[in-house]
Amino acid sequence: MKILKSWELTEKELRELLTRPFVDEVEVTAAFQARTEAVWGEPLSPEEVVSRILRDVRTRGDAAVIEYAAKLDGAKLTPDNLWVSEAEWEAALEQVADDVLKALEIACENIRKYHAQNRPQSWVMVEDDGIVLGQKVTPLDRVAIYVPGGSAPLVSTVLMCAVPAKVAKVGEVIMASPVGKTGQMNPHMLAAARLAGVDRVLKVGGAHSVAALAYGTESIPAVDKIVGPGNIFVTLAKKMVFGRVGIDSLAGPSEILILADETAEPRYVAADLLSQAEHDPESAAVLLTASEDLAERVRDEVLAQLEKLDRRDIAELSLERHGFILVCRDLDEAARWANVAAPEHLELCVANPFGMLHLIRHAGAIFLGHTACESIGDYVAGPNHVLPTNGTARFSSPLGTEDFVKRSSIISYTKAGLAHFGPHAVRLATTEGLDGHANALRVRLEDRVES
Repeated sequence: MKILKSWELTEKELRELLTRPFVDEVEVTAAFQARTEAVWGEPLSPEEVVSRILRDVRTRGDAAVIEYAAKLDGAKLTPDNLWVSEAEWEAALEQVADDVLKALEIACENIRKYHAQNRPQSWVMVEDDGIVLGQKVTPLDRVAIYVPGGSAPLVSTVLMCAVPAKVAKVGEVIMASPVGKTGQMNPHMLAAARLAGVDRVLKVGGAHSVAALAYGTESIPAVDKIVGPGNIFVTLAKKMVFGRVGIDSLAGPSEILILADETAEPRYVAADLLSQAEHDPESAAVLLTASEDLAERVRDEVLAQLEKLDRRDIAELSLERHGFILVCRDLDEAARWANVAAPEHLELCVANPFGMLHLIRHAGAIFLGHTACESIGDYVAGPNHVLPTNGTARFSSPLGTEDFVKRSSIISYTKAGLAHFGPHAVRLATTEGLDGHANALRVRLEDRVES
């Protein structure tokens, strides 16, 4: 893991170092193009692949979904077994160990308690002249939560996506996740879904599931919003269907940035860097510090711990591509560069983390102190782990109950209120050249009709 010094780099070099590529800037490899050629008969970009899938599912419905599930995931599905049955659900629950079930219950309750605190509420205010203004908050009717498949059963993502939706009182929550050749979903995923209150589970993932949930098919209903992380194809599909449905964000690979001083424990810092590096070769793990001694000790510790990591190859590639340690002049400068990075996860491993909190403007989740590691937030702390990536913490927030509701404005005017404010509205409408708007006000002002 390379060690860099801020004073040896230009402002431009530092900004480039701390900037992550967006989903449409990912380099297309020869291996990727070879795979697309094998599947589609010609080399395609990720955007072209997703566009074809979306168009095909929109046109052919279930048949296209089933075809892509077989072609891309090896799943043998039919219109009759696209959904997890109650029998499958019950069989899966019997396979989950009691201690795992207990851990899921604790995580579920902590997530529920946290998200209940910021559930948006309807409100009204009564102004002079009897004018009533307000906001009506309404839960979405139907949402889909996307949970990636693969080797790791992401039970925590099930909870993080479904529990806030249920706290927000969404009418129906559908979970979508791919199954492989067995046609069966991981039992731990189904246990988490049941605890979180998921209503139905779709055995399909990838861009084809996003297409089906956005457009609707014979067997799959269209939803109002799709949330949850996924690979580049899922992310591009969400981007392309946005507008027909709502989405939470365009999530990129995981990121951690640790800001540490000389009081930090190198073993802890190294372990936290590796906890994100093991996600994906494109994940980023960065340490900012003002201590050259700590930088060297953390680098050595990373190398030592890397040897014992099950996902060593992935973590090693991640650190090689996107991992580094930046030694800064002081902690204030480190905080400045942390804000430039606007990371998904930010740890303040310093003597007085609460004293530094005011310096942090951009981060998805902020972990304070030497004990609050990122992993506790991933599972049981309560705040959501579906977070803004790629520097989008500059303008976006973690997934929460507010993502599962919509707001309607409430406006009620009396005769006196219209007499007070109506003439000003007439002037503005006239200024815009919209006489019809102005006339709708004038006829009421002239007649003094109660609204």
